[in-house]
Amino acid sequence: MHTLFTVLLLIVALALIVVVLLQSGKSAGLSGAISGGAEQLFGKQKARGMDLVLHRTTIVLSVAFFVLALAITKF
Repeated sequence: MHTLFTVLLLIVALALIVVVLLQSGKSAGLSGAISGGAEQLFGKQKARGMDLVLHRTTIVLSVAFFVLALAITKF
């Protein structure tokens, strides 16, 4: 059982790394560094398309990662 959880944790961790790296940056370049992403904070732009899918996938994978990490400590 411990081996199964360890293998699942490794797969989820690698998938989480890939999904995070596929996401586009919120503020790119020097203009984003100067403004600090304020246009994203106060703007009413909602994520659409692939950005939304990647965002939700990141949330699901991160929850799965923490659950599996806790499950490994219990066994």
